[in-house]
Amino acid sequence: MRQIFLRLMCALGIIAMASSCGNSGQKQNKEKEKTMTFDVTALSEEPVLDIKTDLGTIKVKLYKETPLHRDNFLKLASEGYYDGLLFHRVINGFMIQTGDPLTKDPSQSARYGTGGPGYTIPAEILPQFTHKKGALAAARRGDAANPKKESSGSQFYIVQDANTCAQLDGGYTVFGETVSGFEVIDKIAAVETDGRDKPVKDIHIISVRPDTSTLAALAAAGRPWKGCEENPTI
Repeated sequence: MRQIFLRLMCALGIIAMASSCGNSGQKQNKEKEKTMTFDVTALSEEPVLDIKTDLGTIKVKLYKETPLHRDNFLKLASEGYYDGLLFHRVINGFMIQTGDPLTKDPSQSARYGTGGPGYTIPAEILPQFTHKKGALAAARRGDAANPKKESSGSQFYIVQDANTCAQLDGGYTVFGETVSGFEVIDKIAAVETDGRDKPVKDIHIISVRPDTSTLAALAAAGRPWKGCEENPTI
């Protein structure tokens, strides 16, 4: 998976220059790896991660069929990018959204929802992945400014209500699903919000890290995730 991961990152411009994939880039990458919270290349094709929040943990599985989104999410998570970010847009009966780095700075509150890592991700919209409850999907700019439906480099949302989110099918990239913690999604969705749909009391992502128990438990029960047989415990 290491070679696939690096190739996809180069395609996205995350490893942007050819030189950064060469000797000098390898040196820089080795230095950067010292700050990584986990080794992305050691994970399975469909890793499960814990999104730990102030109100509990949401476990999500990432799809192998959407590799650009999967690998970008893993890269950011491994760098601690999501740690400390707010759920800045919460609509009860719809979805909960996070991933904007501007939410670490209260002085930027008027711009919440506009931040990101400085790049977008090509759409990977697949018909088999719909906006069911717990679906993990990438936020993006509207069609007028974004006709190719490219995804935000970091912002994502989790579906709370499948019926109201069904209208989004075919328009946004769904790249994962909730494994457990559906009640946490409901808790976050139910909090009091202001006129801009921002929770009145801040709700943070504490961390996003690989789960080491869910896949092992499923494998022990004889029900491993399809696609994870080679490395069932991540």
